[in-house]
Amino acid sequence: MNPSIARRLAMMFALVALSVFTLVGSGLFFVLRTQLDHHLRESLDDRMEIAKIIVYHSVTPEKWRMAREKLTDMTPRDGTTAYSVWSTDPSFHYGQTVQGRIKDSWPGGYTRVQPPGGGPDMLTGSVAIPASGARPPVQLQVAASYQPNVRTMRAFGAALAALSALGSLAVLLLSYSVTRIGLAPLRRLTKDASEVSPNNRSQRLNTASLPLELNDLAHSFNGALERLDGAYGRLESFNADVAHELRTPVTILIGQTEVALTRNRSVDDLRHTLQSNLEEFERMRTIINDMLFLARADQGERATGLVEVSLATEVARTLDFLEIPFDEARVRAVSRGDATALVNRSLFGRACTNLLMNAIQHCAHGDTVMVSISREGEQVRIAVANPGEAIDPSTLDHLFDRFYRAEVSRTNSRENHGLGLAIVKAIAEMHRGTVSVESENGINTFAFSVDASRVDALGARPPAVPAEINSAAEPSQARRVAM
Repeated sequence: MNPSIARRLAMMFALVALSVFTLVGSGLFFVLRTQLDHHLRESLDDRMEIAKIIVYHSVTPEKWRMAREKLTDMTPRDGTTAYSVWSTDPSFHYGQTVQGRIKDSWPGGYTRVQPPGGGPDMLTGSVAIPASGARPPVQLQVAASYQPNVRTMRAFGAALAALSALGSLAVLLLSYSVTRIGLAPLRRLTKDASEVSPNNRSQRLNTASLPLELNDLAHSFNGALERLDGAYGRLESFNADVAHELRTPVTILIGQTEVALTRNRSVDDLRHTLQSNLEEFERMRTIINDMLFLARADQGERATGLVEVSLATEVARTLDFLEIPFDEARVRAVSRGDATALVNRSLFGRACTNLLMNAIQHCAHGDTVMVSISREGEQVRIAVANPGEAIDPSTLDHLFDRFYRAEVSRTNSRENHGLGLAIVKAIAEMHRGTVSVESENGINTFAFSVDASRVDALGARPPAVPAEINSAAEPSQARRVAM
């Protein structure tokens, strides 16, 4: 089980505190040891000065005996200080000279000696005293034990270690408590996030009074929920629309078949029924092919088979292809402008066909459909404008949605299943373009764009485009373009 954030932070704070305490304690330990050594040398100097005065004035044997008694009285019983005097005359000897391995030395004649018996180290100092009276020249040595310093340093080190451990433990407990308080908003966010479910898609994280570090995270998470909610809603709507669109031809097929089976029919009647059923099957196939195309386009696929062409030429080919529908509607088409771009000619023709068929269906006899091609930065815009009734502004943002119809009760709903403009949008996105619609001054303009950047277009990935979708150039399909 992974440790909680509060515990991890508390442990890290405790380790940091222990490191700081260790560094500070080491510094204090070094300073204290240095000061104790300094005080020990000063004490040794004082004792050396007193012993020097005593020995210097012992100029006769009687005074030397008194000097020996004074040195004996100055020597403590615990052996922390020792005095020794050495001369060529054995009668002027006192004590034992401290000898052993010299561990360190300082200016002024100070040495740190480790006795051979393994006792505590001694700090020694020596001074030569010249002859005076009956006393010959002597060598005075004063030694002070490091044992008090060692005991003090051990006690200080133990206390410092204990205080550091207690301080680190206190930091651990306090930081854990403080961290839990600081992470309370995160626990609240976790609780809010756990309440999000398919049955409660509107639930969002409460971003009120959040710390700065969590505010961006909460807004990003809410944004992700918004996108997921939108995608889920579109999926629900798509499923409902698909079921609705397929239910109509299936119902017609079942009804016509049931009628045909109620009694014996002539060959002509059966042929008529089969022809009607074939039309419904063709409609269902068109819906399914368009759905497959849009599903693959939603996966982020890009157009392949790109060739650099004159878009005006491609538009002219599409207008020639739609000559019969234009003649039947008694509508005229005019194209203006030109630009070159890398496009998939079949997909581009499909998008133009859908826009033109949409314009034909909403034009009156004698109207003119205007196709304009213009370059806007790195995009080439293809716009199809036709006279018509003004479009409700509330519907403009939905005209390129799947299965959306601005006129629910229009008479040609069986020929158009509401995917034509959605396919235009998908083709534009496959060419790294966008779509737009405007309705101003009695003119409705539907447009899409393609990327004119050669590098971006050449770097596109191929889509899996159904053969039925790429067959937009078949004349037999001109009258039944799915809208």
